[in-house]
Amino acid sequence: MGVFSNIHRFREAGEDANVKNVEKFGLPQRSLFTTSKLISIRRHIDVTDGSENLVYYAETKFPSLHDKTEVYDAQGNHVAHFEKKIFTLHQRHFITMEDGTAFQLATELWHFVKDITNIEGLGWQLRGNILGLNFELYDQNEEIIAVISQKMLSLHDKYCIDIYRPEYEQIVVTILLTLQHMIRDRQNAASSSSSSSSGSST
Repeated sequence: MGVFSNIHRFREAGEDANVKNVEKFGLPQRSLFTTSKLISIRRHIDVTDGSENLVYYAETKFPSLHDKTEVYDAQGNHVAHFEKKIFTLHQRHFITMEDGTAFQLATELWHFVKDITNIEGLGWQLRGNILGLNFELYDQNEEIIAVISQKMLSLHDKYCIDIYRPEYEQIVVTILLTLQHMIRDRQNAASSSSSSSSGSST
């Protein structure tokens, strides 16, 4: 379990913070957890706290070419909007917070071991570990903002996020939700490519 927790840092609500995160960054200020659902024709993601109380949620209209998604807090107040740019060589999503703050998530090309996603407009960077399904979010001064971890083999696409800078909570949550969409798009693209290759070889 010790080796596994060093590689893969996901944990369920109510469990202690991951030992690797604590050793590297200390105890998080706040931890949140996401679960994806399909409700009617909308893709829905709930964000809950350690006691499984709803804190935020996101809804995406389906079908939506641009993956247009709205983020709300538990009281139904609008928090953010994000959507993807199509016809681009690498993944890019545009985010606008309710207060007008705007930025983009753009993946860098040719990173085979780690994923690098630049948060253009904020100067932040999201660095991913494909093997462990872990992602670390840093600000422009290389200080940790949050650590994101994905649950392996989950039907409901679960993530946990340890937040070290609570003043950025809504931005961090929106980045996490956008990241989930980007990873799902990549998985769907890989699955489609694999199916096409299998079909053409038969």
